[in-house]
Amino acid sequence: MRKNSAAEPGKLSGTQSIERALLLLREIAAHNRGGSRLLDLVTRTNLQRPTVHRMLKCLAAENMVQQDPDSHRYFLGSMIFELGLTAAPRYNLREICHPSLTRIAEATGDTAFLTQRSGLDAVCIDRREGTFPIKTFTLEIGMRRPLGVGTGSLAILSALSEEEIRHTVNANAVRLPEYGLSVNSLLTQVRSAQKLGYALREMPSLAGVRSIGQALHNQSGMPFAALSVSAISSRMNDKRVSELAVLLKNESRLIEKQLATGADTR
Repeated sequence: MRKNSAAEPGKLSGTQSIERALLLLREIAAHNRGGSRLLDLVTRTNLQRPTVHRMLKCLAAENMVQQDPDSHRYFLGSMIFELGLTAAPRYNLREICHPSLTRIAEATGDTAFLTQRSGLDAVCIDRREGTFPIKTFTLEIGMRRPLGVGTGSLAILSALSEEEIRHTVNANAVRLPEYGLSVNSLLTQVRSAQKLGYALREMPSLAGVRSIGQALHNQSGMPFAALSVSAISSRMNDKRVSELAVLLKNESRLIEKQLATGADTR
């Protein structure tokens, strides 16, 4: 189970409660499409069952989570959506990157994605569909997964310092098998991406799908987001991969230049 800092001795009870609540919300968000059972959350957070149950009741009372009456699974609540709408104008990365996503989708005919780092995770925050009739929706907007899972996410992880790569991969070690990965296999993908200068992956959960991703850096040079494109493998031969790598790199530079003019990317 993933270790959680809220369980460390010597912390104030108020701090523990906040950290545990946020841990629960992140885990629910990571599996929001299908929902999470109480047992799932206990297992994934390494918290005691009574603690998880008590905190879920509190979060539900505040509309931060909701429980489906039939399946008894937990999902994010309406208050999370409302808070996100309020925060959106300040964190306008999606708005800044939208023209680039549109150009990529129009130029390639395939689906383009924008992924942003969120601590040990990565979240898809936007996507644009191309005109090619066979779609590859490898990510849904709002989907949260461990950093390194998914091509854009892998591009971000691969651009970090060696120390942070190791820390992130080890911290997510117990979560990786759920996505068909191990620490060693993910590190192998990281090395390949570093050698290429971009992330390139066959999608293990979607046979016949290939994706390429390019990291975005802030003014301090830190990778915090990524652009990626997914397509059926027959449309992603080596020649086209090289062309897409150039396209993504050019669009990344345009975005980074715009961000450097004063946009808030934190």
